[in-house]
Amino acid sequence: MKPSTQRDPRQAKPARYSAAGDEFLFVELSEAMNLEAFFRGVSITSRLAEREIPGVAEICPANASYQVRYDPDRLPLSRLIETLEQIDAEVLGQQVQRLETRVVEVPVLYNDPWTHETLMRFRDRHQDPSGTDLEYAARINGFASVDGFIEAHSASPWFVSMVGFVAGLPFMYQMVPRERQIEVPKYVRPRTDTPKQTVGYGGCFSCIYSVRGAGGYQMFGVTPMPIYDPSGSQPHIDDSMIYFRPGDIVKHRPVDRSEYDAMVAAAEAGRFRPKTAPFVFDLDEYREAPEAVARRVEEVLNEH
Repeated sequence: MKPSTQRDPRQAKPARYSAAGDEFLFVELSEAMNLEAFFRGVSITSRLAEREIPGVAEICPANASYQVRYDPDRLPLSRLIETLEQIDAEVLGQQVQRLETRVVEVPVLYNDPWTHETLMRFRDRHQDPSGTDLEYAARINGFASVDGFIEAHSASPWFVSMVGFVAGLPFMYQMVPRERQIEVPKYVRPRTDTPKQTVGYGGCFSCIYSVRGAGGYQMFGVTPMPIYDPSGSQPHIDDSMIYFRPGDIVKHRPVDRSEYDAMVAAAEAGRFRPKTAPFVFDLDEYREAPEAVARRVEEVLNEH
């Protein structure tokens, strides 16, 4: 992934640097999630990684911020901040706003029996105990039917803006104009159970639960695609054990039960291969014609 951005330094807010204990530095770029803040963060962290600075142990980009773990015996905090300020100034002065990344197709069985069984067990923790998560999400977003809501969720591409909460879980930001973004609140009280590889939603973010466990996001379906592999049995996941990276572009594709079952069998046999394609995302192009960019995402997947 090779990102570069352009921002007017006079308009960009200064980054806020906060020490977190003796080994971590938290850097906040914006109080709101937007593509500009995301591009700025992923560009800074990518450049920091490329420099391979002694003492930098780990770099964790997030939606509108990032965190760096460092060894204070090898790299003083003041020098780390000075380096990051220098990189930030370089990023803000870039003339091109492009991200060389990949598009990933994620098959989804919406309205599946496993998330349905789970959500019915936890209706007392939900805003609307009388319906399902999909029915609630469709209604509050003004869709006439669940099918219409599923079409909106699967038709648009999504940016992976960060990976975390639990190992391998991607948070995804919808690539549509702000007025068309789906928004659904989290459960009133978190569940104590969520099926593995559930496609969830909270606020303006979609996610995929990499493991079974507690959670508070609305549950829309499941994917047969393994995204976290501590066993090393999935050839599409490298030694990091985690498939997604910040900057990936995701396109959901609805599948039926028979196709889902076939993909699960392929994954269990170590034969699952996600459909991917290289992609160059241009922020200026997206601002001017988001629908055209969304069509191009689908086109490059169809070509592969």
